[in-house]
Amino acid sequence: MQSKEIQIKIIPRAKKIEVIEFTPNSFKIRLTAAPVDGKANDQLLKILAKHFKIAKSCLVITKGLTSRNKTVNILC
Repeated sequence: MQSKEIQIKIIPRAKKIEVIEFTPNSFKIRLTAAPVDGKANDQLLKILAKHFKIAKSCLVITKGLTSRNKTVNILC
């Protein structure tokens, strides 16, 4: 299977986890985790894995590890 790239904008430290906006290649997601020690990135990958019904190990953040704007590759 070929990898798919999606663009994501996150809003950390929100009151609840929710997908605000969704298009086939982009998401806007509110996260409850703080952007400290990779906690927000970890929570993001868990949400995306659940949404796409794949293993978390199939997702890789390729751009924006320390930014609100991220690029994630789906490898599986």
